Amino acid sequence: MQLAFLAPLLERPGPWASVYLDTSRATEDAAQRRALIDRAAVRRLAGLGADEATRTAVREHLAAQAVSGSPQGRAVFAAGGEVALDVPLAASPPDVDATWAPLPHTAPLLGLLGDTAAACLIATVDRTGADLELRDLGRTAPAGTVDAPQWQGRGHRAPPADRYEWHYRHRREDAWERTAGIIADHLARIWPDSGAQLLVLTGDPRERRAVHQRLPQQLRSDTVGIDGGGRAAGTSREAFDRRLAEAWSAHRGRRLDSALDAFRTGVGRPGEHGETAEGVQTAPGAAAQGVPAVVDAARQHRLATLLVQEGGHDQDRQVWVGPAPEQVGVQRNDVRSMGVAGPDRAPAADALLRCAVAAGADALAVPADVPGPAGGLGAVLRWQE
Repeated sequence: MQLAFLAPLLERPGPWASVYLDTSRATEDAAQRRALIDRAAVRRLAGLGADEATRTAVREHLAAQAVSGSPQGRAVFAAGGEVALDVPLAASPPDVDATWAPLPHTAPLLGLLGDTAAACLIATVDRTGADLELRDLGRTAPAGTVDAPQWQGRGHRAPPADRYEWHYRHRREDAWERTAGIIADHLARIWPDSGAQLLVLTGDPRERRAVHQRLPQQLRSDTVGIDGGGRAAGTSREAFDRRLAEAWSAHRGRRLDSALDAFRTGVGRPGEHGETAEGVQTAPGAAAQGVPAVVDAARQHRLATLLVQEGGHDQDRQVWVGPAPEQVGVQRNDVRSMGVAGPDRAPAADALLRCAVAAGADALAVPADVPGPAGGLGAVLRWQE
């Protein structure tokens, strides 16, 4: 999961109100039930010591949200009298889960976002160009169009009778190939800044194959073709959306498998300080597991992919943090040595997710039944340059 959407949580100091709400029930009494849940969340924040301005901001924000069309849940983060982020959830959280803490309580997001966090760049292509859209956090937004100069020839013809007819067809085929190249070049140019994790090609089957062939090799591994999309008005999206969900699920599985393979290989290559006699890694190499090693990597800005296993006990282990993401340590003096006079305590998963956001890393939830990092926290690391 890309974490760029959490960037607003880095822009202001805490303490933070974090509220997870179940908004899934579409019943006749849904509005009344939602109002009760909202009031319970605000009361809980008051009991935890949240300031009045932040409680008011949360209360007014929740009251402004419509019941109809709500997702399965919402996660709301507020500090300093303002709501900084409201995230739609794919899974229902407990009716009311509210915290007031030095850091935003982001760890539950990994298990609750599901495919709403599937950032996909969709290109619907034909022989005249492409329409682009970006889907992220359950929302769809236009991302531009690609219009290619076309060969204005006649329509379908019988087999060429002479060399002039052959020349006509050759020019038309060449125009289609140029169109595919223009689309592929545009996609390769915007991909790095799109925030997407999967490129989806749909529309004309022949043209999308031609586009795929012209993409850079590295981008092809994150690209799939899906039937059911089209540029024509009135195209049904139901079948396409179902195939998109299946494609994203398969892509997510491949990414998790790849990350776990890199992690398992990396933890077999300890850092320069090696391991203790008990086999505990004391410095990260290509991967790290356990709170001390992952925290050490985070301070060095080496996180590439943070791995958080469902049910792991290390997630709730308390670490010490300062105002900046890299100010994190297992011991209080670790953070004091960075110039922080009064460090705060925070759950390790929340602190490390903050580090991952700041480092431009991503994070993956490892299912409880899949072998993952010991204790539930690990990371695939970048090598230092």
